[in-house]
Amino acid sequence: MKIDMHAHFFPRVTREEAAALDAPHAPWLHVEDDGRRGQIMVADKPFRPVYQALWDPAVRIAEMDEQGVDVQVVCATPILFGYAYDGQRTATWSRRMNDLALAHCSHDPDRLKALAQVPLQDLDLSCREASRAKADGHVGVQIGNHLGKRDLDDQHLVDFLTHCARDGIPVLVHPWDMMTDGRMKKWMLPWLVAMPAETQLGILSLILSGAFERIPASLKLCFAHGGGSFAFLLGRAENAWHCRDIIREDCPRPPSSYVDRFSVDSAVFDQRALRLLVEVMGVERIMLGSDYPFPLGEQSIGALVAGSPWLDESQKAKIRAGNAQAFFGIGAPREAAGFAQPGAAAT
Repeated sequence: MKIDMHAHFFPRVTREEAAALDAPHAPWLHVEDDGRRGQIMVADKPFRPVYQALWDPAVRIAEMDEQGVDVQVVCATPILFGYAYDGQRTATWSRRMNDLALAHCSHDPDRLKALAQVPLQDLDLSCREASRAKADGHVGVQIGNHLGKRDLDDQHLVDFLTHCARDGIPVLVHPWDMMTDGRMKKWMLPWLVAMPAETQLGILSLILSGAFERIPASLKLCFAHGGGSFAFLLGRAENAWHCRDIIREDCPRPPSSYVDRFSVDSAVFDQRALRLLVEVMGVERIMLGSDYPFPLGEQSIGALVAGSPWLDESQKAKIRAGNAQAFFGIGAPREAAGFAQPGAAAT
């Protein structure tokens, strides 16, 4: 069985519908006349070229069959978050996007599962929407890794994570609104450099602030993109904790002792990186995630894990599906066997 727990969707939001959030800046979807290609737009400006699988669940299912993917967990493209606006306006927007996510998944509810988005800037509204979405059938929530200048250690965000822990709502943290002062001008450097740094920042802010000491251990928390640069640079943080008292002042234990508090996906694209990730995190805390259907995602979903010469079959099975089943409470679909062998995804 194969579960891809990190995939995106973008509903066919018109410019008029987006205007209810923010006419000059809200995202919407332009679809070409052939219905197969499109652009995510911000007002009149193209943001990202996309294709039909992002909004058409029938195409998504067909490509899942080609890739041998049994279940896919879909979440909003982060540009849809709406954190910059009034909380109530974003709450209305989030509810609409969440309803559209369930509509997308209703095409084949055994194989498509949705993560919700929330108006994270308002604690009460975000907690209410997370719980409503869970009751409606979402298997968890996706949040950005920061809220403006507030990182995940901010009490507002700690309180939201605590609510999710107490209500049994799994959380996927996805980097967004990447740090840059204008130096990363081209070659997609914000995605290649700042995005992994954002994820590492989110993880370390929870560790070094002592936030993990306050958040219930029952929280199911996952970071996208293999946890960004965290695994490779954990030794640097560990050394700093032992050598500098200012690192220890809010963090009572070495940073490495907190890796059992969160999971990561497998989107690291390199056998050496996967091996390090397994050594740092442990097999039980890695789930197959592709970042489908974007070009920076794993084009042959699960090929990295399947091709690993040093993972045994039981370990591969945990990463491919078993860990995600436990994390999200996903059962096997009624027709979980017989899909085609993985092939190359469309880009």
